[in-house]
Amino acid sequence: MKIQFIGSGDAFGSGGRLNTCFLVDAADTRFLIDCGATSLVGLNRCGVDPDSIDMILLSHLHGDHFGGVAFLLVHAHSATKRQRPLKIVGPKTTEQRVMDSLKVLYPGAENNPWRFDLRFEEYELEHVLSVGPVSLTAYQAAHSAGEGPACALRVTVESKTVTYSGDGGWSENLGRAASGADLFIAETNFYDKPVRFHMNLVTLMEHLDDIAAKRLILTHMDEDMLERVKSLDFETAEDGKIIEI
Repeated sequence: MKIQFIGSGDAFGSGGRLNTCFLVDAADTRFLIDCGATSLVGLNRCGVDPDSIDMILLSHLHGDHFGGVAFLLVHAHSATKRQRPLKIVGPKTTEQRVMDSLKVLYPGAENNPWRFDLRFEEYELEHVLSVGPVSLTAYQAAHSAGEGPACALRVTVESKTVTYSGDGGWSENLGRAASGADLFIAETNFYDKPVRFHMNLVTLMEHLDDIAAKRLILTHMDEDMLERVKSLDFETAEDGKIIEI
C-alpha cells in the first residue's frame, strides 16, 4: 500500500504547506483521507487525476479537512465530465455540509444533475464500516467541528492499518484508534504549547509507548514545529512525500 501526502499543513498554511489530504493507493482502490481546501491544487501538483479517486474519508468538517470536496465535485462535473462513481464518507451532517459549501462557493452547484454516481455515507462512532476493500472505524477526538463529531480514523486495507489522528488533544480514544497500527499519522500542531483541541509533540511523546504503533509520521505542524523538524528524532510529513507500508 502506498500513501502520498498531497497536503501536510495546518489550517493556516504554515511553511507554505497545503491543507490536509492523504492519497492511499491499494491494489483494489484509491482513496483520500481528508480533502482540505487546497486538495485539488495538491492533486494537480502531484500529477494525480482527481477522477481516479474512488472515495474520500473525512475525519471532521473543518475547511482545512473537507473544504476541497466542493472544488473536486465542481471540477468533476464541469471540467472533466467525470463518469467514475465517487463515495464520500464522513461524520454526521457530512452530506448537508458539503452541499451547503457548494451552495456558498458555487451557487446552484448543489443542484447539479451529477453525471456520475455520487454517494454519501455517514459513519457511526466505534462501529466498523466496510466500504469495498476498506474497513473504517471512527473514534471521537478531543476536538470540536460543529454538529458532526471530529474523529480519529482507523483504516484497514490489504491487511495494513493506518490511523490518522485528525485534529485533537490527547484522549483515550486516540490511544485506542492508534494502538498497534502499522502507521500512525499524528497531528502535532505545536511542540509543547498546550492548546485546547490540538496536540503538541511533548504530550504525544508521553503516550507513544502505550500506543505502540509500528511507524509514526508527524503532520499538521505550525511554524514553531516546522523550525524544529531537522532536530527532531521523528519522521515528519511534507507535501508530495510518498511512503509504502
